[in-house]
Amino acid sequence: MNKWLKILLWVVLFSGVVAILIWEKSKESSADIKMPLIQITVTGQDTFLTQDGVINRLQTQQIFDPQGSVADLDIALAEAVLDTMPEIKHADVYKHLNGLWHIDLELIKPIARVFPEGQASFYLDTDGNKMRRSSIHTARTLIFSGNIPDRITTENVNSIINNDSLKSIRLLDDIYRISNYVCKDPLLQSLIGQVYLNENNDFIMIPVLGDQQIVFGTAHSEKEVREKFQKLKVFYKEAIPYEGWSKYSEISLKYEGQIVCKKAN
Repeated sequence: MNKWLKILLWVVLFSGVVAILIWEKSKESSADIKMPLIQITVTGQDTFLTQDGVINRLQTQQIFDPQGSVADLDIALAEAVLDTMPEIKHADVYKHLNGLWHIDLELIKPIARVFPEGQASFYLDTDGNKMRRSSIHTARTLIFSGNIPDRITTENVNSIINNDSLKSIRLLDDIYRISNYVCKDPLLQSLIGQVYLNENNDFIMIPVLGDQQIVFGTAHSEKEVREKFQKLKVFYKEAIPYEGWSKYSEISLKYEGQIVCKKAN
């Protein structure tokens, strides 16, 4: 008798669990879709996409209807659409009960804006890819202008860096090396606002503070870029506090192992 009673209790318990699951599933399917909880992850603060922008894109693509139900929400389609957006590196979409659903986004970060001669400007991201400009947001990044040829048409800087035959005709690899180094250094980010390429193919940096210009020269390797910036940081930390911001009109990093300064008039 006890054996059959135990079996009966297990059957009743199992039936109850199934009934609850069916009820919860029915409740979820009939629940109204609420606005998603969006978590945006990006290194730094300059991105082309906001939470409102994500919502607008999803509504424009008819991914969800705020007046519809959770059952109408196609998670796979929502992720696929988000992953095709140029601002997004990776998207995760998942839903909970009562109409709640979540979007976790990892965004692409722009690190430089380039103004080639005769072409519209574009951005470079941390992977060396070209990014289209946003019509609603301008990222605060390092700006490159000057004698930059209009032959910069590649979509990925790595295709230049790894191809020696292209290095002599394109400067995008140099631009990427400089901007990629600066974006990882808070001091340099606060110090350098713009970079100009002169007719001698020397990069000239315009600092945010002071009237001097920084003659950086070339940037043909990561080692060269690193050593030049290290020299500049030592100079600003050890010399500027004693000499002042206005003593020099030019700080040249072109020459290996030394800094050459020109006094202001």
